[in-house]
Amino acid sequence: MSLDNSVSLLGVGTAQRESGRPDGRSPLIFRLDPSSGVPSYAQLVQQVEHALRLGYLRPEDQLPKVREVVSQLAVNPNTVLKAYKELEDKGLVVGRPGQGTFVVGTLEQVDLATLRAVRRSLLSWLARASSAGLDEDGIVALFTTALRDFLDGGSEERPEGADRRRPARGRGEVTA
Repeated sequence: MSLDNSVSLLGVGTAQRESGRPDGRSPLIFRLDPSSGVPSYAQLVQQVEHALRLGYLRPEDQLPKVREVVSQLAVNPNTVLKAYKELEDKGLVVGRPGQGTFVVGTLEQVDLATLRAVRRSLLSWLARASSAGLDEDGIVALFTTALRDFLDGGSEERPEGADRRRPARGRGEVTA
């Protein structure tokens, strides 16, 4: 199992992200993991949703043009069009003829300071897991089972007051 289905961004730095991309290019770079078993179009949808949740994409940001994604990932244009159509059906993006596809909705987000703190903690955990001898597959397996236990209420290590809601897969609160 691989984690290559993650979101890649140009200009992730706060100052760069707040100022936008002067060249009009999308801050999002798609990656596909052919070994994941997840259809390519669904991986693209998931990456846009992740970028929205993490605040990397905001309303009026442009997604990469279909021909750019096709060229970069060597996929059929219909794969990208299907992903963009699903995002449009969810109310997250809108296609503008001759211009491209633009973000119009958002998903529930946590403030940036909290995200940074959680990310630092997660990176520290990953370093400890790697030092303990776990490879990528072992880390993914451990994290996946711990997350499942946490969401199902089976973890004895849950901090007091920790929220264990299980979000509906692929569905988020959309606000325009």
